[in-house]
Amino acid sequence: MVPAPEERGGDLFPEEAPLGTPLEQLTRHWMNERHAPDILPAHEELLTTLLDHLRRQSEAVQLLRGDPSTSEEEHIRIMLVQTEIERVKFIVRSYVRTRLFKIERYARFVTTNAEVQTRLTAAERDHASRHAKITDQHFFLSVLQSLPEKQAHLDDTPLFVPPMITEPDKSRPVFIHALQKCPRVRLPDGASLDMEKGHISLVPYSIVEQLVARGEVELV
Repeated sequence: MVPAPEERGGDLFPEEAPLGTPLEQLTRHWMNERHAPDILPAHEELLTTLLDHLRRQSEAVQLLRGDPSTSEEEHIRIMLVQTEIERVKFIVRSYVRTRLFKIERYARFVTTNAEVQTRLTAAERDHASRHAKITDQHFFLSVLQSLPEKQAHLDDTPLFVPPMITEPDKSRPVFIHALQKCPRVRLPDGASLDMEKGHISLVPYSIVEQLVARGEVELV
């Protein structure tokens, strides 16, 4: 009899940590990525750990499904584990797609900003570079080659004209949930905001960017 996934390694994601299980951490990073206007740091090691665990759980499920000695009760347990596996896969796919959407939207900004590049994986940096190059070629062949030389560039910064390179709008308001007592922050109107654990506020992202990076708040 092949042991059930729970018997082979405990719960689906059993490793507890100060910040929660790997799945809880990924869920928090996923929600932060979805709600933040900027591209947040990648969590490649965490993602690799979860994907490896999913692979092992899926293999165990397939072995049990093909074992004729598996009881009806164990089949129900297998279905529950498989449902949880699919839920985790959805979170992983959504997290990756959210990052990919931002990287493609801000590809040219990413390629010209060294600090943002440090938040990406090697594969994400390569994708941003290729996407920016293809987009530049498309703009040049479609429009820019027909314009005067002084106006045929994407990196022009004329006065009173929006920049040609799209950048994240950090002034966009976001809802935050304080995971602990946070340092006082100064709002754009000069007022100050104190946040206790559990407090939910609506503030510009730029005000709480560092709190998000340190894990003191989460976006909701």
